[in-house]
Amino acid sequence: MSAHSSPPSDADDSVQIGIIGLGNIGHYHADRLRDLNVNLTGGADISAEAREQFAEKYETQVFNTANELFATGLDGVIITTPNRFHEEYAVAAFKADVAVFLEKPLAHTLESAERIAKAAEDADTFCMVGFHTRFYPSVRTIKGYQDAGRFGKIRHIEANFIRRRGIPGRGTWFTTHEVAGGGALIDIGVHAIDLALYIHGFPAILEVSATSRSQFGDREDYIYLNMWGEDTGPGQFDVEDSVSAFLRCAEGKTIALEVAWAANCPANQSYFIRGTEAGARFDRDTESLTIYKSSPVGADHLSDVTLQTRPEDAFTAEQRMFVDGVRTGDAPNQNTVEQALTVQRVIDAIYRSAADKHAVSL
Repeated sequence: MSAHSSPPSDADDSVQIGIIGLGNIGHYHADRLRDLNVNLTGGADISAEAREQFAEKYETQVFNTANELFATGLDGVIITTPNRFHEEYAVAAFKADVAVFLEKPLAHTLESAERIAKAAEDADTFCMVGFHTRFYPSVRTIKGYQDAGRFGKIRHIEANFIRRRGIPGRGTWFTTHEVAGGGALIDIGVHAIDLALYIHGFPAILEVSATSRSQFGDREDYIYLNMWGEDTGPGQFDVEDSVSAFLRCAEGKTIALEVAWAANCPANQSYFIRGTEAGARFDRDTESLTIYKSSPVGADHLSDVTLQTRPEDAFTAEQRMFVDGVRTGDAPNQNTVEQALTVQRVIDAIYRSAADKHAVSL
């Protein structure tokens, strides 16, 4: 399937999909499976409360362990557990010959990500990683323009994912380094890294320089908004809440990255793409896309054109690609484990550069 299109899938009850990790993200995926008319076979979670809520809402069977879920004869599984447990469940699915959709990031550490990649390589099935931003209609338009040569040579991308106030509830796994592997960078910054590398064509990364900060999570006067999970207060926060990084890649390509769960500035989810023939601004929050170019027609002038794309839910489009892969047995050609491993290597390099206070070569 083309990375730039999302043809509709026919309803097919023969495709059996399960979910491991029945929290908020698990429900989000389950809703979209139902929209696609796919048979939601069941779910698994170690939490009895999560299992009970999921079973009641979706009228499906639930299990305490992944192996019980696999025993139902699954064709594919969506894994939405905390990062630390990605490896355990993904490897178990590969051994059960079940196709895997693994929510971002690939893992909580580079070493764990590498083990997942090796297991996926040896498996008889496939693994797709959940970078849904690629499926926004505006992003597919950017890639179409890029393939048509309208940007010329893209040499620099500025990628931002900044919340003014949006730290997850302190004391949840999101703010616990041992489980998440990091903070804002590995939670939301992973999307910005992936999209920038995707547009750049995943070039070789030569050097990474970064600074990380933890300025808000332990402050008594911190006012949180839009939390994920309950807040247990200061002291339950051992990760970063913002990161600034610069990536120098092959072919003269560069990426400037700004990520923050909290900052004293307006929220910003904009990507600026600079090419030799045109540029673009994509706003992930509003899904708007503006093309910037110049022309000598008539008189030399600058042109800013805002495009209108047909609305489409990116998560649904992403799941459609996974389900189509499960149905046909053909592994999707994007959101691959190899690409996710490259993103994980960048995350690891950013953390190392921030800790060592100097640039890191890859």
